[in-house]
Amino acid sequence: MTDLVRLSLSIEKTLYDRLEKLVREAGYSNRSEFVRDMIRDRLVEKEWKSDETIIGSITIIFDHCARNLNEMLMKVQQSGQDEILACTHVPLTSKVCAQVILVKGKAAGVRDLMNTLRQQKGVLHAGLSSSTLGDELS
Repeated sequence: MTDLVRLSLSIEKTLYDRLEKLVREAGYSNRSEFVRDMIRDRLVEKEWKSDETIIGSITIIFDHCARNLNEMLMKVQQSGQDEILACTHVPLTSKVCAQVILVKGKAAGVRDLMNTLRQQKGVLHAGLSSSTLGDELS
């Protein structure tokens, strides 16, 4: 196990109360793990802003009946094949499908891929879940 460091900090009572509420609502058993996760979230955010090699997932919801959409999605994914690790396609209704694409690459390239997918006619929603390779989190 890594060395633990105790720290103390001073914050306003109203901010402390809000922190305690966030900890409870998120189901954490203690404040320390909650704060560690907040710090990790900021480190991941920093990696994405500095265009490091990252990992994430792109989720798109689309009308699979939209004219030429399946072909366009395949074309976009083939052009982004350097970033794509895996892809899964799931029908949600008789008309709407979800596709989750696991991606790894420079943050800017992953964002560009997501934006290109999002812009295709028939794509109803696209979202990016950003994560990290984890090298800087421990």
